Amino acid sequence: MPLHRGAHPHQDEPSEEQRRLALNPFYGEADPTAAMNTAPPRHRLPDGPLPPLTAYRLVHDELMLDGNSRLNLATFVTTWMEPQAGVLMGECRDKNMIDKDEYPRTAELERRCVAMLADLWNAPDPATTVGCSTTGSSEACMLAGLALKRRWAKRNADRYPSTARPNLVMGVNVQVCWEKFCNFWEVEARQVPMDGERFHLDPQAAAELCDENTIGVVGILGSTFDGSYEPIADLCAALDALQERTGLDIPVHVDGASGAMVAPFLDPELVWDFRLPRVSSINTSGHKYGLVYPGVGWALWRTADELPEELVFRVNYLGGDMPTFALNFSRPGAQVVAQYYTFLRLGHDGYRAVQQASRDVACGLARSVEELGDFRLLTRGDELPVFAFTTTSDVHAYDVFDVSRRLREHGWLVPAYTFPANRQDLSVLRVVCRNGFSSDLAALLMEDLKTLLPELRAQKHPLSHDRGVATAFHH
Repeated sequence: MPLHRGAHPHQDEPSEEQRRLALNPFYGEADPTAAMNTAPPRHRLPDGPLPPLTAYRLVHDELMLDGNSRLNLATFVTTWMEPQAGVLMGECRDKNMIDKDEYPRTAELERRCVAMLADLWNAPDPATTVGCSTTGSSEACMLAGLALKRRWAKRNADRYPSTARPNLVMGVNVQVCWEKFCNFWEVEARQVPMDGERFHLDPQAAAELCDENTIGVVGILGSTFDGSYEPIADLCAALDALQERTGLDIPVHVDGASGAMVAPFLDPELVWDFRLPRVSSINTSGHKYGLVYPGVGWALWRTADELPEELVFRVNYLGGDMPTFALNFSRPGAQVVAQYYTFLRLGHDGYRAVQQASRDVACGLARSVEELGDFRLLTRGDELPVFAFTTTSDVHAYDVFDVSRRLREHGWLVPAYTFPANRQDLSVLRVVCRNGFSSDLAALLMEDLKTLLPELRAQKHPLSHDRGVATAFHH
């Protein structure tokens, strides 16, 4: 969650006159004049209650100023589900996921989801694979990182914590949750920088950063910067060779926040999952290409041995013992139920159809952008249904930040951002194609982009001079 301060330092409460006019008189259904005296303050609790419909309309009207989530091409998060899924979620929003004994069927649906994912990700024995639901991939990554650190600490009990400092190897393109993990749990982050047209981790470079204090290597199946898959099999091969030379046995965690729900259906020949013996754990976001509203994630370990027992808490479950592993305690069961509904609703063939449609839209839109002549594609949407592009070298009148700003005027949220270490010179736009972003919407986006280009080309220079705000943007 983002941190927020209280009242804005230079923003006072509205005056009595402003408050009087803050509510539509018709909000007072029985007496229109009554509503004109009920608008509440904004930065302190009101003195008394409001009618429920009045409170609803106040909040509803303010939220109209948010962007349209369906037109948000920045986020990976699901923005559309079937009405039936919404009904199920409404029926389960009051169920606390941690109360396994009070809600045994919800707990059972969670267990089934873990089993389905273990089978989908080719666990050697899905019956012995352990896993849990989380609030999203960020929590799932924290749990996976904790398991890696605790296993390393047990192997190095004679050196840690007195002399040894653990490290985690990853590409510089990792999602920010991995930097949080290293910060919060005092692990050194060793990052492989980008190089030229390589925008993610290089397996050999990652292996060279490993030593006796390395708790693991993170591979990203679907980089948020450009939508590309990292070569997980090549990474494992490089670590196999490292073990042969040095004896160091370094586990791999696959951050499949998006790709773990795309590759099994569209790229079944790609070996990235538990088929690789070095892959110790995998996470995904159910609320991304798992096709569920936020927030639900999943973390799975190859076997129970990969998850140290001392990290697992146990609660009473139907008079028995229910192990749990989570950073959060109370959270709603609605998203877990929605995940199970979606698994049942779509099945393997349904997921393949949905993800293929998103990829087809992404590839088609990427080709259309390239045909405009002003842009160069970094990726084409043929891995994750995501592509990144920048302006060509002969475009000097505008930049990607100008494009992003002008598209926002038409309702489209297309992020522009700079790349990290070794490629800070590169600024790009990124388009995420999710279920619900149809070819019709893609055509409308192209129409708006074509309309804007003559005006952008007529500029004397790019208008985005403040590079201080052009920081990396990735969900």
